[in-house]
Amino acid sequence: MNKQEILKQYSKEEDKILVAKILDKIQYTSQKNQIQTTDFLDGYQQKMAQKILQQVRYQEGIFYGGYEEAERKMLFLFPEKLFVLLKSTLQEDKMIQKEMKAITIKLPNDLKGKYSHRDYLSGIMKLGIKREKIGDILVREDGADILVQEEMLTYLLSNLPQLTRFQKSEILSKEISELEVVPIQLEEITILVPQLRLDVIISELVHTSRTRANEIILQERVLVNYEIKTKNATMLQVGDLLTIRGKGKFKIGEVISQTSKGKLRVEVEKYVS
Repeated sequence: MNKQEILKQYSKEEDKILVAKILDKIQYTSQKNQIQTTDFLDGYQQKMAQKILQQVRYQEGIFYGGYEEAERKMLFLFPEKLFVLLKSTLQEDKMIQKEMKAITIKLPNDLKGKYSHRDYLSGIMKLGIKREKIGDILVREDGADILVQEEMLTYLLSNLPQLTRFQKSEILSKEISELEVVPIQLEEITILVPQLRLDVIISELVHTSRTRANEIILQERVLVNYEIKTKNATMLQVGDLLTIRGKGKFKIGEVISQTSKGKLRVEVEKYVS
């Protein structure tokens, strides 16, 4: 494993830092025969981590976020012999779940239905918690389940009740096996565009001008497959996940048809919070 050669493949400093940490953890696991974990990784970081595992031919890594469809996941790195043993005895899930917990916030009756994902996340951020220490936040009408690293559990249970927005709420911990998974809600929409160019798609999705769409892109508020894009001419593909900060998240679907004037009817799925 040539660490420096791998790091040369990345230009962004934050990417290099993450790659270096993962490589160091892989080396530590191999040398010390101990399990290592990363923080919660978003989709873009997971793709980077997967590429690294392939490059160094490391097969004992598992991505896990608390439930099958989780968006943010931790990477668990196992020593080879332990990994084989856990796989053969079907114990890897139990081992992984020890490193992750869920915090349940149950809202009082007068607040039910009034809090969004942003309300829960911003509250946690006020406590000085870094985003990578928190996994998915599963919002329900009566509250939310928040995936956290086990090491953060005690601190959050002690400090979340101090926040004004949660003072009347019941806050407790639960095991991952008890997690109440909320189905992802999607709204199907159809847009009419001349091409699958980034600024064109954004203009249609948020009902704004191309000029304003370009401003949003230059403000680094647009991510494609979890990677920030700053070029308005970026072409999108079917299946791409488009995030527009402050506006929502969308999945680009199939081109349904083409009009007589050459415009494309495109299916898009909008994630409903």
